[in-house]
Amino acid sequence: MTVLIAGAGIGGLTTALSLHAAGVDAVVVESAREIRPLGVGINLLPHAVRELTELGLGDGLAGIGVATAEIVHCDRDGQEIFTEPRGLAQGYRWPQFSVHRGELQLLLLAAVRERLGAGAVRTGIRVTCFEEVAGRVQAGLLDRATGATGGMTADALVGADGLHSVVRARLRPDGGPLLWSGIRMWRGTTRSEPFRAGRSMAILRDGDTQLIAYPIGRGRINWVCQVRESAPAPLAEEAGWNRAARAADVLPHYAGWRLGGLDVPALLAGSEEILTYPMVDRDPLPAWGRGRVTLLGDAAHPMYPVGANGASQAVVDARVLAYELARSGDVAEGLARYEAARREPTAAVVLANRTMNRATVRSPHDLARITDAYRHTTGSDVDVLNARASLTPCQKE
Repeated sequence: MTVLIAGAGIGGLTTALSLHAAGVDAVVVESAREIRPLGVGINLLPHAVRELTELGLGDGLAGIGVATAEIVHCDRDGQEIFTEPRGLAQGYRWPQFSVHRGELQLLLLAAVRERLGAGAVRTGIRVTCFEEVAGRVQAGLLDRATGATGGMTADALVGADGLHSVVRARLRPDGGPLLWSGIRMWRGTTRSEPFRAGRSMAILRDGDTQLIAYPIGRGRINWVCQVRESAPAPLAEEAGWNRAARAADVLPHYAGWRLGGLDVPALLAGSEEILTYPMVDRDPLPAWGRGRVTLLGDAAHPMYPVGANGASQAVVDARVLAYELARSGDVAEGLARYEAARREPTAAVVLANRTMNRATVRSPHDLARITDAYRHTTGSDVDVLNARASLTPCQKE
């Protein structure tokens, strides 16, 4: 069996590693001509760290990330409202890691090329179309450097090609528009002295204006600013993850904010690069795939980042997909089992993120209730994860 994966992001590369571990061949095509460490920080929650650790990447993650020990909620003056342990401190068997997205992507890319071969990831190649013919998938490919068109035949196609997925658009043309929460986000990383114990994630709040900050290693603090600009509505602009912005665009919203000894305006102004994009998601789909073609990660279930769960859910997608393909004698059946296992749980995360984004917080009790409900709804309770059987096929009883 050979699986063609569209997209060499976190989800696509983890899918290639998971399929390889399950004894399935994979080829990844990526439309970017070069995979560079772009982006800013993200969080990998314990359910994703477990899967990457079982793929042999635990030490690599520890080498590039920070094991988050707590999340602290504060007001705009840095006065603590509520604190909750995270990762190992919360009782999980696996840590939560805060990492630079681009560095995580390069770690996965290196592992794919080492295990599957140097040619397993082909850059500058975009999937343009596909169809099932005689029990296989024929995909049309475009070489972006030369403009040449060609094709590849595989046993299955996985659309892990992100927010603007070509595979999704052809599978589910009625999948609905991007939906804007009305919140604009700015993100950056700044070299700075650590705050608190150096392994804390902080959320500062003043009404609908928020700041999230956490260390991602090598003396860097990742920060995210969230400011409401309008009521929720379908997105009327082009959404891109790497659109540049100026510090002057965001600083007026955070004048006088502090986090302990950390000057928030100085933190924001100290970033060499600031990226901006709207907080968007899509309504959950009633179905992802068809036959030998399916979706994964943001292509399947784009979600607000308020639960720090987007990349983590893509990692779990990848592991479940490989697990179900490996234990099924039929490709279409395996992909159907994957969708049955993942579509409703990820839809629940999308909707839980919307609920958490709208939640009114008046007290520490509110925050405790919201975070407990989120863990339960998204299936990430400590005892549930710690007791769940492995998704490595050879370990299934």
